[in-house]
Amino acid sequence: MGKLKFILPIIILVGITVWAVPTILQAMPDRYVMRLPQPLQQYGLPEDTVPTLPTAASPIDAAQLLATSELAPPTAAATLVLSDAQVAAATKPQPAQSEPEIAPPATATNIPTSTPQPTVTPWPLPPAARLNGIQHNFQEWNNCGPATLAMGLSFFGQQVTQSETAAILKPDPEDRNVSPNEMVAYVNDETELAAVTRTNGNLDILRRAIANNIPIIIEIGIEPPGEFRWMGWYGHYLLVVAYDDAQQQLWVYDSWFGTSEEPLQNSHPDGRILRYSELETYWPHFNKNYIALFEPDQAEMFAAIIGDDMEDNQMWQRALADVQKTTAVASDNAFNWFNLGTIYNALGDYEAAATAFDQARALGLPWRMLWYQFGPYEAYYQVGRYEDVILLADTTLKDRPYFEESFYYKGLALAAQGDEAAAQELFEKAATFNPNNILTIAN
Repeated sequence: MGKLKFILPIIILVGITVWAVPTILQAMPDRYVMRLPQPLQQYGLPEDTVPTLPTAASPIDAAQLLATSELAPPTAAATLVLSDAQVAAATKPQPAQSEPEIAPPATATNIPTSTPQPTVTPWPLPPAARLNGIQHNFQEWNNCGPATLAMGLSFFGQQVTQSETAAILKPDPEDRNVSPNEMVAYVNDETELAAVTRTNGNLDILRRAIANNIPIIIEIGIEPPGEFRWMGWYGHYLLVVAYDDAQQQLWVYDSWFGTSEEPLQNSHPDGRILRYSELETYWPHFNKNYIALFEPDQAEMFAAIIGDDMEDNQMWQRALADVQKTTAVASDNAFNWFNLGTIYNALGDYEAAATAFDQARALGLPWRMLWYQFGPYEAYYQVGRYEDVILLADTTLKDRPYFEESFYYKGLALAAQGDEAAAQELFEKAATFNPNNILTIAN
């Protein structure tokens, strides 16, 4: 009996500890969890063994979204609008370059006088090309976007640190996501360079940009390699630094895993290899989004490289046609349906977007999906499905309340339901978390 009195409290204490550890670790900021031994790190994940977003019933009419339609007629190509500082930078004398250009420079004789079709190559395209002079940075905790942007800016001699970019892009270090539009705004507002973000990119655009000294940041889905695979799907930015058609591969600078095939190493300065086949698999997880960085006097060159995709409606119409074909072939791919939802949102067809997002959820999306892309919030809000907005926001914010977009859209849904006080609290929380996000500014 005496031994039992001694052992029982220990058993109770161990039981409480085993029960409490996962709850504590899931509530801890990830940067602290990642410093723990690997077995403990895994308790920081959601309790589901294969975590996904809350699913939805597969809509009966989803297949109707795959009926292709004719592209809208081309409209006048959009003109890149540059600030006074960018114009001044483009017209001031430039120092002589010590390295030869990879591809012929733009001149009055080889810049097309009209917007070319995307399949046209403005200048001869070499079978391989590389951007030189880029400084690699390993990201600080949860700093993929700021670190990758700093690497891209270093190509132009911009000595900006990831801490400096992060101060504007994500003032709160717990912020899990920096969106392409936020990175573009940083470049256009804080530097004399220019940047644009586009969707539905392709390998040809990447190759032409690199060959003409225009760095491209791509956003892809990844399954972390090696010992990090247990962490599951993430969204990630990569800076493309080279390509080689003979080897069918790109080289990228990776802020998380370095410039070597060995994770977390910089032993090979050429960059990590991203095969063309891998690009085709993982880039569509983010609708083939990309960010182009260039000097203001390269604006006309970049517009020629991407052709009609400079104009938003043409870009989205082309993306719709491409993703419809892709989805018809691989209709069991949740990312394809998610991309359709994103495209229909951009085209203003929110009913179609909601149907596409329903089908994506029915097939199963990674639980981190709404860390990075927020289309379901917009579609469901626009069609009056406020409970779906709240459900997805609550799921995304559970244990990790670090997404101003989720605060914002949940606030919109609550306001639409008449709970103005709770909505205002969420709007204020979003604005406090990231006062530079365009959503919080708009509100």
